[in-house]
Amino acid sequence: MTKPIPDGFHTVTPSIILNNSKEAIEFYKKAFDAKEIYQMPTPDGKTMHAMIQIGDSFVMMSDEFPQMGTRSPTTIGGTPITIHLYVEDADKTYSQAIKHGATPIMPIMDAFWGDRCGSIVDPFGHSWMISTHKKDMSPEEMRKAAEEFMAKQHSS
Repeated sequence: MTKPIPDGFHTVTPSIILNNSKEAIEFYKKAFDAKEIYQMPTPDGKTMHAMIQIGDSFVMMSDEFPQMGTRSPTTIGGTPITIHLYVEDADKTYSQAIKHGATPIMPIMDAFWGDRCGSIVDPFGHSWMISTHKKDMSPEEMRKAAEEFMAKQHSS
């Protein structure tokens, strides 16, 4: 019997548009230890559909096809989406991503919500928040920590 959610998938799976998915797959392998699952090329050599796995999650992708309304962040000048990536060692993955061409946006830090995290933009325009969870906090503890953080920022 066919499963409504295929093996290995979670309820939400990002599908990103790239201006060069072949290069992007190589970057994700180096930066995030991704594994290539497959690529489906078009007759002219672009990528119609590809999939990688980072940790226990799949990321789907394709090259941009402007005639179909799909454009990459580099073509449209940015992205309103950030992909949140939990890893065992945020410092290592953050440094690895930068070493392979990502642009640092937010330095790696201990965040008030209990994560060690930092953000980067990959060479293909996609934004990533790289995190390692360090401390379990209740919503009330997070709210209080956020208020203290914002008060400190406001007084600086």
